[in-house]
Amino acid sequence: MAAPHQTGSFRSSDVKLFYRRFGKRGGIPLAVLHGMSYFSYDWIEVAHALGAGREVVCMDVRGFGESEWSAARDYAVPTQARDIANLLDHLGWKTAVLVGHSMSGRSTTFVAAKHPARVAGLALIDYSPDMAPAGGKRVTQTVAGTPDVFASIEEAMKYFGAGAGQRARYEAYLKPVPGGFAVKRDTHFRDQFRKVLETGERPKLGVDMWQLIGEVRCPILSMRGARSDLYAPETVAKMKAANPRVSVVEVDAGHHIAGENPEGFLGAMRSFLGVVEEKSHEQAA
Repeated sequence: MAAPHQTGSFRSSDVKLFYRRFGKRGGIPLAVLHGMSYFSYDWIEVAHALGAGREVVCMDVRGFGESEWSAARDYAVPTQARDIANLLDHLGWKTAVLVGHSMSGRSTTFVAAKHPARVAGLALIDYSPDMAPAGGKRVTQTVAGTPDVFASIEEAMKYFGAGAGQRARYEAYLKPVPGGFAVKRDTHFRDQFRKVLETGERPKLGVDMWQLIGEVRCPILSMRGARSDLYAPETVAKMKAANPRVSVVEVDAGHHIAGENPEGFLGAMRSFLGVVEEKSHEQAA
């Protein structure tokens, strides 16, 4: 059974966004944003654990989970960053620690770079601007090949290589549609990846992520899964060189660190939160 929590929603420009809320007021709050093949449900257990001393909110980003799809298909990095800023406003949080997994490493970094007063710390979970080729190929093929409809939940689990113990997760990840079940994700992303396979060209972000990382002025945790195929070991030095505030921690896991090794993830996050809290106290003194 999933850890108890509250749910809520708010409007951000053209979409209504869904979130899950944990914990109670205490330390600096956390806003958690998921990656491409995930949604807020995947963060319930670790968010509950982190909520022992602070508020934690996990949001379904636009086009994913229980959040609305953008009719204009506006999923640009600045737009998703504006959604995060609007989330903080909706929650009444003057400042927060942002946690961005994979794809959401972009939008969380953008907020930290462009709205420094709102972000006390930035935790980038298995994200770097340079996607490793092996992982990039895997994600592209998996997302591009996702069927419009799965005949059953079991068929979807087989496609994604999920074990029997993950059924509850896939019941939440899929929605009933005529003929079976579909992933709760705008088909825009699938179509983008199909175009990558057809042309060999990735869509342009319109922002320079290395430059944005360099602009961030708060502590940055770069958490890498030691067995990740998306964040290559050789990129670690480049992350450290991009900004002196970057500290890299490797956790024994693949790409989905919080799901594969929750204790390792929590240990790294708690240490980082201690650093952020200490810096915050120094600045207030």
